[in-house]
Amino acid sequence: MELDLLGAHADRAYPVLSSLITPRPIAWVSTAEEDGAVNLAPFSYFNVFGSRPPLVIFAPGNHPDGREKDTARNAQRTGEFVVNLVSPELTNAMVRTAASLPPGESEADREQLETLPSSTIAPPRLAKAPAALECKVHSIQRIGQNRIVLGIVHRVHVQDELIDADTLRIRQEMHTPPGRMGSPDWYCHTDKLFELPRPE
Repeated sequence: MELDLLGAHADRAYPVLSSLITPRPIAWVSTAEEDGAVNLAPFSYFNVFGSRPPLVIFAPGNHPDGREKDTARNAQRTGEFVVNLVSPELTNAMVRTAASLPPGESEADREQLETLPSSTIAPPRLAKAPAALECKVHSIQRIGQNRIVLGIVHRVHVQDELIDADTLRIRQEMHTPPGRMGSPDWYCHTDKLFELPRPE
């Protein structure tokens, strides 16, 4: 079957692409509201896109009525955000924070998720996240109805057990975050790992 995502099948672009391009990592983004409340929301249109400088990108959409999501508004206003990675134990809480709350109501507080101060930016990080990336906004680009937030990673916090202190390599067998699969409710486990050496 051939689909025309810019024409006859444009309304199927999201469910088709979101179900084919999987698994996707999940950015659990914390930002600061104007009153200091912690906004926390997951985004699976997310990935790392470079290391010189360290670059991450995520794409917060709009609410169904067209309003900007709090994360997008906060990132643009403050120029700062934290990408908290998700452990298997935090998966259910992460999904619950996708619910729409009134502006100023903290998902972190509602889920009783402890936060810790960041080192270089105002938004806090999640204490139990396996890793947290402190980011400053490089730019925000709009392409049609898409909004892409490009962030430079200034600090990385990693749980001690996940990193070899001598080599500074992540112990991959211990880092098994959930992955986002198809729309609307599919996820996957990432604990079935294998190594396959790349050719020289």
